[in-house]
Amino acid sequence: MHFPRLDVDQIKIRPIERGGSDRKFYRIRCSVDQTVILVKYNLEREENQHYVQIAKFLDEHGIRVPKIYFHDPAEGLVWIEDLGESDLYSYRRESWLVRRAFYESALDQIATLHRLPESVCVEMKKHLPDEFNAALYVWEQNYFFENCLGRYFALDNAKLASLARLPALNQIAEELACLPRVLVHRDFQSQNIIIRNAQAYLIDFQGLRPGLPQYDLASLIYDPYVALTEAERAELIGYYREQQIENGVALNGGFDSKLRLCAMQRLMQALGAYSFLGLAKGHKHFLEHVPAAMKSLRHIVTEIDGLAELQKALAACSERV
Repeated sequence: MHFPRLDVDQIKIRPIERGGSDRKFYRIRCSVDQTVILVKYNLEREENQHYVQIAKFLDEHGIRVPKIYFHDPAEGLVWIEDLGESDLYSYRRESWLVRRAFYESALDQIATLHRLPESVCVEMKKHLPDEFNAALYVWEQNYFFENCLGRYFALDNAKLASLARLPALNQIAEELACLPRVLVHRDFQSQNIIIRNAQAYLIDFQGLRPGLPQYDLASLIYDPYVALTEAERAELIGYYREQQIENGVALNGGFDSKLRLCAMQRLMQALGAYSFLGLAKGHKHFLEHVPAAMKSLRHIVTEIDGLAELQKALAACSERV
C-alpha cells in the first residue's frame, strides 16, 4: 500500500481524542477522498516504540490491523491507514442481531492471534512488554486497590492492606501464571476494534504480550463501555470456543474457571485505570464507567472462593455510586 497522494489545497488536520493514551492522533485529509492517521508517540515509553513492528507482524499473519505507511522512529511519528471512525463501541445501541456479527468478526481476529504457534512468535519477544506472570497479576490487583478503592472510594490504608493480603488473591496470581501462554492483545475492548465494511480490525495493540487467551475474551465480554446480557456473553463464549475447536485448538478443562479469574483481573485493571485517569490525570469521563465495572466485578467475585471479605468491601463501595 502506497502513501496517499497529497493535494496541498485539500490538506486539513484534525486532532483525534484517544482515551487515556499518552500518544497524540491526528486525522489528515490528503485529498477529497483520502485520509491518513498521524500518530505522535512518547519516545520515553518503550512499548510505543514497538507499535510498528507489532503491526507488521500481525498483518503478515492474517490479522486485520491498520497498514503502516511511514515510520520516523527518531521523531516518534507513524503515518498509518485511516480505518474510519466506526468502532465496535459506536454500535452499542444497535440490535444484538447487528452487533453479534461484528463481535463474531472481532473474535475471529483474536482467535487467529491466539492460535499463532510459538515458533512464529519467538521473533516478536524482543518487541513485546513483559509477559503475564504472577508479578503482573499482583500489580493489577494492587493497582485496583490503590486507585479504585483507595483514590476513588477513599478506603483507609489499613483496610486496603487487609484486602490486598487475602491469600486467595496471591493464589489466583500464581495459578494463572502457571498456565500456558499465547499472544494476547491485552486491551481487547470495543473502542479498540474498528468496524469497516462489516469486518473487525484491531487497533491499540502495542500492549501485545504472552498471556492467557481468556484474558482477551474477558476484556471483550465484560467490557464496561458496553452492556451485554448474560445470554449475549454466553453466545460469544460459545462462538470463540467453537472457532478454536474447529481449528484444532484443544481447550483443556477449567476453561470457564480460567475465564472467571481472568475477568476478575481485567476488571481490577480497568477500574484502577479509570480511577487513576479520571482523578490523577483529570480525564473525568473515565469515571462514568466505574459503576458498570464495579457491578461486573462484584458478580465475578461472588463466584470465586476465598474472597468473601473483598465481596463485602465491593458491596459497600457500590452503594455509594
